[in-house]
Amino acid sequence: MTKSQRSLLPEYAGTGPAIIEPSKTKAPRVRLPSRAVLCFFGDILKKLEKRKEITIVHHLTSEMGKHPIYTFGNGKNRISLCHPGLGASMTAAFLEELIALGVKHIIACGGAGVLDSNLPPGAVIIPTGAIRDEGTSFHYQPRCRINRPHPQAVRAIKAACKHHGTPFKTGLTWTTDAFYRETPRKIRSRKLEGCLTVEMEAAAFFAVARFRKVVFGQLLYAGDDVSGSEWDMRPSKDRPTARQKLLLLAIDAVRRLG
Repeated sequence: MTKSQRSLLPEYAGTGPAIIEPSKTKAPRVRLPSRAVLCFFGDILKKLEKRKEITIVHHLTSEMGKHPIYTFGNGKNRISLCHPGLGASMTAAFLEELIALGVKHIIACGGAGVLDSNLPPGAVIIPTGAIRDEGTSFHYQPRCRINRPHPQAVRAIKAACKHHGTPFKTGLTWTTDAFYRETPRKIRSRKLEGCLTVEMEAAAFFAVARFRKVVFGQLLYAGDDVSGSEWDMRPSKDRPTARQKLLLLAIDAVRRLG
C-alpha cells in the first residue's frame, strides 16, 4: 500500500474506550447464550419463528425499528440467533451489542457474489481473510490489507462441513461498502489478489471480533456472478435449500466452540 493510498484511509481510533461503549449501555438488559449465529437469511428465520422452532428473547433497535434476537435449542446446546442487518457499519454495531450482551463465540452465514464463475450457485465458501474495501474496520484495527477470522472458528466450520459431507472452498473475500461500484477494473484487481467472493460485512466483522477478543468465523454461499462482462444473477430454484444448509452448518460449527 502506497503512502498516498494510506492517506485516504480513515483515521484509526486506537485501542482506548469510546464515548459510547456498548458494554455500558446494553449489558444490564439481558444476558444471551455465549454462542451465536448471525444469519443473513431473513426468510429462513421467519419460517423458523412461525414453526416455533426459535424463541424471541430480546430486540436490538435502530431507526428501522426492532430487530429480534432469538434463541435456538436447549441446555448446553442453546444458542443466540439473529439477523445482523446489512453492510459493514450496521452489522458491526449489532455485533458490538451482541458481545456486550454476553456473546463470545460467533459464526455468521450469508450469501456472496462470486469472482470465479467456476463456483456454482450454492457452493460453500469459508473466508480465510477479507480485503478491506469498507470504512468500518479501519476504526477497529490498524491499517493492513487483509482482516482475518479467528482460526478456531475456521477449524470449527471446516469440521462441520466435513461432518455433513459438504464440499467447501477456502480463500479470500472482498468486502465493499458499494455494491453498485463493483467495476470491471476493481473486480479484475481483486481476482488477481486471490478473492473468490465479494460481500459487504466480513472485514468489519473480523475487525470488531479481534478488537473485542471474541471468536468469529463466517460461511458464505455462492450467489450471483460478477466475474464476467455482464452481471449474472444466476437465479436458482435450489437457493432456499442452500440457505437452509448454510444455517445448519453455522449452527453445527458454533456448537463446536466454547
